[in-house]
Amino acid sequence: MNEIQILKDSMKSVLRELECQKYSNSALGSYSAIYSDILKHMQTNNISSFNEKACIEYVFFKTGYRLDGFYGAGNRKINTVTKPLQILLDYIQTKTVKFKMRPRICPYCCPAQFEEEYSTFQEELIYRGYARATIKCNIEKVNKFLTFLDTCNVNCSKSINVKHLTTFLWRYSNCKPKYISTIIYVLRNYLNFLYGHGFMDEDISKSLPKVRIIRNAFIPYCWKRRDVSKLLEAVDRGDKKGKRDYAILLLVVRLGLRVSDIRGLKFHNLNWSSKTISLTMQKTKQPHKLPLLDDIGWAIIDYLKNGRPETKCDAVFVRHRAPYDSFGENECFQRELHRYMIKAGLEIPLDVHCGLHSLRSTLARNMLEAEAPLPVISEVLGHQSINTTSIYLKIDLDGLKKCALDPEEVFGS
Repeated sequence: MNEIQILKDSMKSVLRELECQKYSNSALGSYSAIYSDILKHMQTNNISSFNEKACIEYVFFKTGYRLDGFYGAGNRKINTVTKPLQILLDYIQTKTVKFKMRPRICPYCCPAQFEEEYSTFQEELIYRGYARATIKCNIEKVNKFLTFLDTCNVNCSKSINVKHLTTFLWRYSNCKPKYISTIIYVLRNYLNFLYGHGFMDEDISKSLPKVRIIRNAFIPYCWKRRDVSKLLEAVDRGDKKGKRDYAILLLVVRLGLRVSDIRGLKFHNLNWSSKTISLTMQKTKQPHKLPLLDDIGWAIIDYLKNGRPETKCDAVFVRHRAPYDSFGENECFQRELHRYMIKAGLEIPLDVHCGLHSLRSTLARNMLEAEAPLPVISEVLGHQSINTTSIYLKIDLDGLKKCALDPEEVFGS
């Protein structure tokens, strides 16, 4: 069977799977038209192999845009052409049809002289049981460091010296202390790994300073009660997607669930008879049980009965565009939150990060104002340590004012 026939069969398989995933008729028609057209383009130009290079040439032919690869921010015209081609390329390689976002930056290519240790380091992070977010943070910083070393013509890890570290860190001199401390932590981790696995003869990680950023050195952003009410009122609960978003917001506002736990919430986590939510927290890997409050329960029921798309996905909350699957691990619902803030007429702070986590902080403040004991707040928020919960003590500014001493009483005669 020649490559063109294999390509035609793959196209048919992709279209069948997209139909099973409930893609709209217009989307299926668009994909089918792109596939037919690229076949014609390949035959006209005597192109026998279907690969990324052939796809990029076709995108240029159709749109006039020259792509370096399937990454970067595109526009609607480009996306209409590239998305069907990306899915087809992935299917030929994996025999599965799965939606994925196109990365905004070029996929990282490790310099050849560091490939062995770079691969081993990634395996080491997984072996240590690091959380996915921690692994991602380490890899991103190491990528920057290795790219820098390559520009300095460093030909192996044994040639890395303290001067390289100083020059690399100087690039971040204008960044915030917390970001710099993260880079230093990752460098210490990576360099210590290189020495421990024999990729370096000297442990130069000891030359890096130990920067300690106090966890409670900041005051978490909190919402005013009336603003939270306005936010919830701004959600169109008659709209299918609005039903989903309203239930998600309630889970944060009323129970303080983390976004990662909302993304991963499955049907078996909901115990309707005992009115509880039982799950294993994504961040701490610890079991957590919370009450399934009436308003949350009814909001979820309304979404499941009247809003949720038909799908085999076992996640409670799913995407509302085909494929109707669970959210990706990087979804933080920031865009939806800001859209509702604007609709509610709320001011979006410019100097602080105002995401769903800030609503979690607001719950902590409300519990403090209601004089809930710190262990109770810690239990609700799913903190492993009360020391973590103590960060939120700074939120209760009125309570702190009551504790302030009158200088006249202290120093007066």
